[in-house]
Parts: sequence; structure tokens; C-alpha cells
Amino acid sequence: MPGYLCGMNARAFRYMAIPASCSFSRAARLSAALVTLLAAPLGGCSFDLGSWGADKERPQPVAEKPTDNISARSTNDSQGYATRGQVLARSGKTEEALAEFDRAIALDPYNVQALYGRGLIYQGEKQYQKAIEDFTAANGLTPQRAEPLLARATSFLAIDKPKEAASDLDEAVQADPNSAQAWSVRGAAYERLGDKAKAFTCYSRALALRPRDEAARSGLTRTGG
Repeated sequence: MPGYLCGMNARAFRYMAIPASCSFSRAARLSAALVTLLAAPLGGCSFDLGSWGADKERPQPVAEKPTDNISARSTNDSQGYATRGQVLARSGKTEEALAEFDRAIALDPYNVQALYGRGLIYQGEKQYQKAIEDFTAANGLTPQRAEPLLARATSFLAIDKPKEAASDLDEAVQADPNSAQAWSVRGAAYERLGDKAKAFTCYSRALALRPRDEAARSGLTRTGG
């Protein structure tokens, strides 16, 4: 996996590949991993998503709505499960967190926190297609947010789809022009596509926003800086 994926930063927790030879149990390896992947490009992606639409009208999803009605109680219960999932995920208890996010989504398919959080867990476990589906749903519900786009782009890069990643990142930097992470990963995507000039511009922008971004600095050197 490319270096920029292994060094990705999400302030709250990170994912990182753990060698199979490790003597840790699967749960212990995942717990350690959750303290290590999203370390640079996903700096804005944390489990603290309580402000996402909390005091706003529920955004309309791009995907077709479910036909069943969602009661206020279901919405509140769903939010409770999502919050517990966030706490468990930050503690490295990914299996328990995943179960809470599943419960949240079953009660409220529009719970963007649960969709996004579950996507991050799938991404950390390298279940990239499932992660992409959850990030797509989260993006449909919050098209003005950069985080789901950035997270989905990361999964696209992991499965060698830089064109799709670049498209997401083009939108992400429009949604949040001050996201150093988005600019850095966008540079990586365009570098993979062979567009060194655009990659150079992205890496330069990332470094202007975050001078200690080593992934962007290395990318700048590779693309002619």
C-alpha cells in the first residue's frame, strides 16, 4: 500500500496494516491499528461528528429513500447507538463499535455519523467496497462536507482507482479549501494519474496550509519541487 495511505491521520484514531506475524490477537491488532492509519490526509475525519446536521433540517439523500417512516424515537435511539459506536471505536473496540453502528443505521438509514463511522471501520479492515458504499451514503446526506469525499477517495486509492479518487478530491477541496489533508491526498491521486503539474500544485497548497506535512513534502520533491 502506498506510503501516504499508511500515514493517514484522523486525530481521533488511525488505521494501519499490522504484520500477520504479530503475536497479537485479531482484536489486539485492530485496536493497535485504530491508533495508527488515518494520520495525515484524514485529519478532519474523526468520530466526533455531533455537529453534522444536529440543529439543521435533515438533508435529502441522493440515494432513494426507504419507504418506511422513521419515528422521532427511532432517530433518538439511533443517535444513541451511533454515539456509543464512536466511543467504542476511539477505544479500539471495533467489533463492538461496528455492532452499534449497524443498530443505528437499522433504526435510521439517514444517520450520517453511523454511516461514516462504520465506513471508517470497514476501511481500517480493508473492506474497501463496503467502506465506499457507506461513504457514498454519507456524502449523499451531507454533500457540503469534505470528510466523506476524502474518506471515499482514500478507499478508491487503496483499490487502485485514482481517477475516481481524484474526482472526489476535486469536490473535497471545493467543500473545504483549507483542508491540507484533502490537498495532500489530491496530489497523490494526480501523481498516480501521471499529472505531475497538478500534483505539484496540490502538494504545494497542502504544505502552505500545513508546513509539517511530510507526505506532501515528499510528493513535492517527486513531482519537481
